[in-house]
Amino acid sequence: MTYYKVLGLKGEAIHGGSGRWHLPRGKRPGKWMPPIADPVPCKRGYHVVTAAQLLTWLELAEATVYRVEVRGALVHDAYKSVVEQARLLGPCLAWNPRVERLFAADCAERVLPIFEREYPTDDRPRKAIAAARAFARGEIDAAARDAAGAAAWDAERRWQTRRLLAYLHGRVKR
Repeated sequence: MTYYKVLGLKGEAIHGGSGRWHLPRGKRPGKWMPPIADPVPCKRGYHVVTAAQLLTWLELAEATVYRVEVRGALVHDAYKSVVEQARLLGPCLAWNPRVERLFAADCAERVLPIFEREYPTDDRPRKAIAAARAFARGEIDAAARDAAGAAAWDAERRWQTRRLLAYLHGRVKR
């Protein structure tokens, strides 16, 4: 199984932990972190995540996602795993506001057909997604991005209002 670690730009913990990890250099992995016996989630050990858990740990702060090699005792919980010893193999990507906006646009575009089935002539959400991408690439300014976002919000609010009324008037099968 592949594990990941989300750290600050200098290898520091950014999710409530402390300390600094040994960073990889070129193609060489970082040094093994000192062993911590009897790992327990949120108490002791090195916290790592699987690909399925990774999104929970990405946030607006700038960070780097690393592939991690683990050894020793390994304990899993729903949102992370904790291990006795680990080392960073190499960075996957830098998570920053630009990458986050592009990822969010991809996610929004994936569910766009749901909205467009209901409102085939309303292109405001599609335009907002395009504006988010353009802003991330530096092609438009914040005012243009905000205008597109406001239009998309209006479209979403329109859908929410109609859906709420459908529930209130018993037109939605539960």
